Amino acid sequence: MKFQIDLLIERIRKTGNPTCVGLDTRVEYLPKAYLDSICPDGVDSMEKAAQAILQYNIDLLDAVADLIPSVKVQVAYYEMYGLEGMKAFYQTVKEAKARNLTVIVDVKRNDIGATAEAYSAAYLGETSLPKGAARACESDFATVNPYLGEDGIKPFLKDIASHGTGIFALVKTSNPSSGQLQDLMIGEKTVYQVVGDLVSEWGKDSIGEYGYSAVGAVVGATYPEQGTELRKRLPHTFFLVPGYGAQGAKGEDLKGCFDEKGEGAVVNASRSILCAWKKHPEMDFKQAARAEVIAMRDDIASALGKN
Repeated sequence: MKFQIDLLIERIRKTGNPTCVGLDTRVEYLPKAYLDSICPDGVDSMEKAAQAILQYNIDLLDAVADLIPSVKVQVAYYEMYGLEGMKAFYQTVKEAKARNLTVIVDVKRNDIGATAEAYSAAYLGETSLPKGAARACESDFATVNPYLGEDGIKPFLKDIASHGTGIFALVKTSNPSSGQLQDLMIGEKTVYQVVGDLVSEWGKDSIGEYGYSAVGAVVGATYPEQGTELRKRLPHTFFLVPGYGAQGAKGEDLKGCFDEKGEGAVVNASRSILCAWKKHPEMDFKQAARAEVIAMRDDIASALGKN
């Protein structure tokens, strides 16, 4: 069985681009002319909002899919539109998979016991049925909150072993207040170091052919020193790196998250690509998103000395 982490690495190598496009899409991010073309009578229902968001995602994927290895779909932006939004969420995942992209669902799930098993079945494994089993979501990775300890992680590890999927556990997040908890000391270690070591331990039995585990870590680009430190500390842990673009990080800030070969991480950007048309008013949103993806790719490559 091939782990999805290996497929992600292969896609990054093929595109020469460790970029993950975040589809954190909401109606306010759509250009007015485009929104009017989808909903000429206005957006006055959850159904119309979800319809417009899904079509925007599809058009955006068509514009950039050949340039990127992966997308991250943040479920909160779909939950806010109710049942119709969740239909758009699942269809967005399908559309990305149909374009041969690695799909990370940003759900930050966790609990213990049977509830953790249900979360894992929803996004990484299968749901048992009276006759057989079926997948609820076609995602390859899910983000998880590790702060319930091993009890909340074991079900995910079981599904990783069975299905080759993966997780990214929160270790050092990109938000400004992350240090309130994550930088606290436990003996001689910070909380994020303790969690990082646990992530490494949890992933020891799912290391793929390229030396990286299916149990990855979320490490924010907005904390470059910690990213460099964690890269050295966790040599077999693949990083999902948020914080690029709208949150302020640039290629130079995140180069420490990569290994000596310029691998070991995928960098997420959401608003800077979804709303690139605001930065490039002379282009339509598809051209603008494509230009932003190329600029991001080149910025990261320059930081890694690959240009």
